[in-house]
Amino acid sequence: MPRDVTAPPSQSALETTNVDRYARAAGILYLLTLLGGIVGEVYIPSRLIVGSDAAATARNILASESLFRIGFAAYLVEAVCDIAISWVWYVLLRPVNRNLALLAAFFGLVSTALYGTAETFFFAALVVLRGEYMTVFSPDQVNALALLMVKIFGRTAGIFMAMYGIATVVRGYLIYRSTFLPRPLGIVFMVAGTGFILRNAAVVLAPGYASDVLLLPMFVALASSATWFLAKGVDAARWNAAHR
Repeated sequence: MPRDVTAPPSQSALETTNVDRYARAAGILYLLTLLGGIVGEVYIPSRLIVGSDAAATARNILASESLFRIGFAAYLVEAVCDIAISWVWYVLLRPVNRNLALLAAFFGLVSTALYGTAETFFFAALVVLRGEYMTVFSPDQVNALALLMVKIFGRTAGIFMAMYGIATVVRGYLIYRSTFLPRPLGIVFMVAGTGFILRNAAVVLAPGYASDVLLLPMFVALASSATWFLAKGVDAARWNAAHR
């Protein structure tokens, strides 16, 4: 008698299932990135850092040390997500052009590493304020040095912003060329990446024109990606066809 044998799923079916999982993972990672960025880079620094007052900044940090540490922890979450996102984007976009997808991944990883180096200076402000060896300096000098660490963080982050912008432009181009992701999302990515590149150029060459308005398209791009991946995902059939 013939046996009832259940055929194993084909490689094509496995790839289709996996790309759906990658897309959902990307949506979750982008949500965590947005949350970490808002908390660690916007909300908490705005509560603690007084740009032109070193004494007030020092008082705020020391009085809310836990909040300061939470802000840095939020950045660490964002950094981990950014690294994972670089890998996920490579997997999703390699059917379009493997070399360009890899290039975008490299720029994404380098940008995260450089921003992580900048964040070290931000955390150094607390080290300066809590360091026993700083007793050789006057309180005003310690406060000034702590604020200087924060300022160096901002400058270092700004002068390497183009790395993330280039990664975003390349991803936007690949999204636009793909058949499994919406073209408008690719356009949003290219505009957002260009904004980062222009702001980087302004910070280095013409600081007076380094407007934060240039950063807004990136927020739109990240929010749009999170929404699309969680709500729609990737057209798995078309991705699978392109992947062959």
